Amino acid sequence: MRVLVVEDDEDLRFAVAAALRGGGLAVDVAADLPAADEALFVTEYSCVVFDRMLPSGDSAEYVQRMRRDGRTVPVLFLTARDTVADRVEGFATGGDDYLVKPFAVPELVARVRSLCRRAEVSRSPVHRCGGLEVDTARRTVHRDGVLLSLTVKEFAVLEMLAARPGEAVRRVDLIESCWDELTEPNSNVVEVLVSQLRRKLGDPPIVHTVRGVGYRLEPPQ
Repeated sequence: MRVLVVEDDEDLRFAVAAALRGGGLAVDVAADLPAADEALFVTEYSCVVFDRMLPSGDSAEYVQRMRRDGRTVPVLFLTARDTVADRVEGFATGGDDYLVKPFAVPELVARVRSLCRRAEVSRSPVHRCGGLEVDTARRTVHRDGVLLSLTVKEFAVLEMLAARPGEAVRRVDLIESCWDELTEPNSNVVEVLVSQLRRKLGDPPIVHTVRGVGYRLEPPQ
């Protein structure tokens, strides 16, 4: 699950991003609405966290335009404006949740993860490939009926492969979807994680390397 944090205060932006990464989410950041607009144009997010008042404008007005354009990504507003009228306005303009500053970090992470899960509802909840079953709603993986214990990143990679069985999923697409913008594209994070994932999935192999491209999920012949 990938999240965009839009916050002009550098310290708060860093703290929020660090907390969400600690909660197992991939996080991109933007300091203003133009940067957020560019990020939303090129990347599909599971949730966007907006500071309500930015130097470039009121993010609620921006979200209202997003909704008119048909964009449905869940939105959480962070704000110091704590009146009932402010909260009602935030929801009325298209916000899905509203958290008043100062806030408890665990609550922020829980709320964002809840919105991310909401974004997953429209997708097929269970992917099957041979004896493998990936349940995106329950966040569980079974192979031949045996429950497997995966890390958050391992599940994210397997989920992406399972959603496109038989297709070659590019390495760069895995990095962009399952990691965040701080990840070095030329690092070996994908190779290391896939190696760990293969060990947990067991034999016969089901995750195959497509040389020069990436990886493919394919049942044993």
